[in-house]
Amino acid sequence: MRVLTLSTLFPSNSRPNFGIFVERQTAALTAVPDFAVTVINPISVAPWPLSLFQEQSAPRAFTIEEQWGELDVYRPRFTAIPKVGGRWNPRMITNAILPLAETLHAEIGFDVIDAEFFYPDGPAAMRVAEVLGLPFTIKARGADIHHWGQQPGCTAQILEAADRAAGLLAVSAALKADMVALGIDAKKIMVHYTGLDQSRFVPRDRAAEKAKLGISGPLILSVGALIPRKRQDLLIAALTELPGATLMLAGRGESERDYQALAERLGVADRVRFMGSVPHGDLPPLCAAADVMALVSSSEGLANAWVESLACGTPIVASDVGGIRELVKTPEAGRIVAQTPDAVAAAIGHILAKPPSREAVAANVSRFSWDENAKQLAAFFRQVATMPASSS
Repeated sequence: MRVLTLSTLFPSNSRPNFGIFVERQTAALTAVPDFAVTVINPISVAPWPLSLFQEQSAPRAFTIEEQWGELDVYRPRFTAIPKVGGRWNPRMITNAILPLAETLHAEIGFDVIDAEFFYPDGPAAMRVAEVLGLPFTIKARGADIHHWGQQPGCTAQILEAADRAAGLLAVSAALKADMVALGIDAKKIMVHYTGLDQSRFVPRDRAAEKAKLGISGPLILSVGALIPRKRQDLLIAALTELPGATLMLAGRGESERDYQALAERLGVADRVRFMGSVPHGDLPPLCAAADVMALVSSSEGLANAWVESLACGTPIVASDVGGIRELVKTPEAGRIVAQTPDAVAAAIGHILAKPPSREAVAANVSRFSWDENAKQLAAFFRQVATMPASSS
């Protein structure tokens, strides 16, 4: 079974955490007997003169073709207008990757095209699949439905791609329900939970891990990009009601300076650690050291950080979004809270006052593994590969 994976998020040497969950899933699939995966990771480049800015010109450093582990990864560039050009991205991606896809298909003979995000990957995969005469699938992960599904010029493209796809995936049952509410056929959607490295994300001696970090009191960890949607501002504000607690923010993003200023203004800057982008391999000891992992986003699919923290025996505090209720089914797993500093602080305080056993917390995600994730994905691809190719 030869799979062509199209993903606008995929790790690179300069951005090792960018789409790490896609890389883990794809690598696990290649370990399934009789499966081979080729990855096309389109890289957006702003048009001149925006491309002259450092943050926009950085993608030009990407290697066009490279070996990433066991995977062949191709990174063609496509032109994208930052902030306002989203509706044109699928067409621009198609124009950039179609010659490459045709060449690779002639050499390899793909059986199916796999789009790893509903937008912009899905509509682009639809167009490429039509030219190559192949079935295609799309996976929904969260913001690709919650954000892009509401944007003018994008919703219709999402619905058309969903209608023409041979099969669809969602990272949680809650996200599947949101897709159906958008107008997507429920019968085409399979829930496909994330994987988990059960050998690395395990409970550890919390006090010992804290000591390595130079922390003795309560530790709250938040893993995620520092962007408005993730609402780390609520965690900083909640810290004013949690004396002696340290908040560790693992991630980078456009809101970092605003959050630093907020911490200063609230008088808690000495208790907020901005860790920057933490390599995924360094997350297990951080998750195990934390007393609580808090992520109170405005929207999510099913956050990998939730699953990985639970596996380390660390309960989570999260807003009622995405698939959180598919994880937090017991009091040991954590608390689901309103998006207010008081509610966040109260939930964290409750857990700190009566911490659950690490083993009881980890038991909530014992069913998650990359092997199981790959097994389900392989069966899904085998099924859709026998279906008719997309048609106009």
